[in-house]
Amino acid sequence: MYNYQKKNIFKESTAEKLKEIFDYAEGYKTFLDESKTEREAVKYLIAEAEKQGYTAYNLGEKLNPGDKKYYNNRNKNLYLMRIGTENPATDGVRIMAAHIDSPRLDIKQNPLYEKSSQALLKTHYYGGIKKYQWTAIPLSLHGKVMLSDGSSIEIRIGEEEGDPVFYVSDLLPHLAAKQMQKTASEVIDGETLNIWIGSIPDKETEKDPVKQNILNLLHEKYGMEEEDFLSADLCAVPAFKAKDVGLDRALIGGYGHDDRVCSYPEFTALMQCQGTKHTVFSILADKEEVGSDSVTGMSCDLMTDLLNAVADSFGVNAAQMRSRSMCLSADVTSAYDPNFSDVYESNNTGYLSSGVALMKFTGARGKSGSNDATVEYVGAIRKMLNDAGVVWQMGELGKVDIGGGGTVAKFIAKLNIDTIDVGVPVISMHAPYELISKADLYETHKAFLAFCED
Repeated sequence: MYNYQKKNIFKESTAEKLKEIFDYAEGYKTFLDESKTEREAVKYLIAEAEKQGYTAYNLGEKLNPGDKKYYNNRNKNLYLMRIGTENPATDGVRIMAAHIDSPRLDIKQNPLYEKSSQALLKTHYYGGIKKYQWTAIPLSLHGKVMLSDGSSIEIRIGEEEGDPVFYVSDLLPHLAAKQMQKTASEVIDGETLNIWIGSIPDKETEKDPVKQNILNLLHEKYGMEEEDFLSADLCAVPAFKAKDVGLDRALIGGYGHDDRVCSYPEFTALMQCQGTKHTVFSILADKEEVGSDSVTGMSCDLMTDLLNAVADSFGVNAAQMRSRSMCLSADVTSAYDPNFSDVYESNNTGYLSSGVALMKFTGARGKSGSNDATVEYVGAIRKMLNDAGVVWQMGELGKVDIGGGGTVAKFIAKLNIDTIDVGVPVISMHAPYELISKADLYETHKAFLAFCED
């Protein structure tokens, strides 16, 4: 029989395999709840890596076979390196690259104001969102503040039992006749995504007494003054916890699957990898949702610096090493949604529970902005996954001309490194609560493990 058919992992799994899938998902749910921002993800993953013998790397330090190092880039971007025994001039470097930032509501630098006896925070949304989805849901406040004396504080409010949460209001349907005539992109204006933060006035203050009371509370708990917002990196994210979805518990609902559902299996594969031949990089990048710019995004030359450090340590030519390297650009793709089937081309889309999805290209319309992997590289990865017994499928981000999207792949391919996109199919991508299959999560871990050890 020569026909190609996608597999349903759950249909073909033994009881033992099902237990592995479900057990693995529990660790991921913990990571998702503890890592709702890129700062929290970096902190969590460094702690886990140190348990496995990884130590901090300083630029310029010589690297030796067997070294397990991490480079913490400004607490928002993490590189992990396991140095292999093979000469990287001939073997190259195996690179896995995911991102740990997700769509959210960033707090503006001068955010606090009072109106109609309510204190609110101004926001600037981050990444591609449907703005109306971020109203009338519980939000938590996360981030870091640099105080005037040079010290810093960490803020995480709304995640623990008993914590208050925060809120962006929407218009009641009784008064929304004009609002409902607008297009979905106009129903909520970006400047109305203001967070309700307080209602009780300071009894000693006449002007903006509710705002003053909030400042009093921030000063008592954190030592903050209003000016400290100017040097703060704060955001609001959904206060939801990751939960099993469905009576059979096959799916996981949670905030930030894009792209922590790829960053976690990439990380666990590196930690679990037993092979010592290849030098392996795991990159957990920031700023992908807004174009990968800045010192913590993939457009920064830090990756080149670290690759050069490997080449220098082995005394090999860096350009030759890069030409022999290969990369899995780990980012999610859209999963076929039967409720919105008209935007998918059914032969060329990812399906839930059918395995990790390979995407030869991403981009929009005529593959604009895409890394289009060579057929030779696609064939090599295909053979590698098949030989390792990984269940995989091909995916594409919707019908031609319907939409599209990009990944970090093009930044790595720019360095003359063969790169292909791989990742987990997601339902409701970029929503405050996204959906993935536990089976796809586990097969993605297996795919990265095969890439490290092959």
